[in-house]
Amino acid sequence: MQRQPLPPLVRLVSFGFLHSAPPPEAHVVVDLRTHFRDPHVSPELRALTSVDPRVRAHVLATPGIGALVDAITTTALAMASGPAGADVVIAIGCAGGRHRAPTVARAVCERLDGREDVDVQLDTRHLTRPVVDR
Repeated sequence: MQRQPLPPLVRLVSFGFLHSAPPPEAHVVVDLRTHFRDPHVSPELRALTSVDPRVRAHVLATPGIGALVDAITTTALAMASGPAGADVVIAIGCAGGRHRAPTVARAVCERLDGREDVDVQLDTRHLTRPVVDR
């Protein structure tokens, strides 16, 4: 019996641009800093992370985020379905990597999770880093 090849892996990496490391190597880098409001400016959300439902709700209610999550999901599936069947890395960044980027990455991950045509992995690189002073 011949084994079926494993489906390509879609790896979603959230990160913060304000940390000293460069953005992760990726096929696609999505920069949320300019176009989407930052929960960091709200004192009640600043110290929280995307693990908190209030942060997720705030980010996901931002106009345009739903369409962006759809677009990133579509991009990941299109790239993974290419003839090479290669893994895909999508890096999603915001200022500190604690609010917008991990929320969007998680939303895309949830859309892809359970599909038979791709495996999915979520890496929240800067989620537990201290709040960036700015």
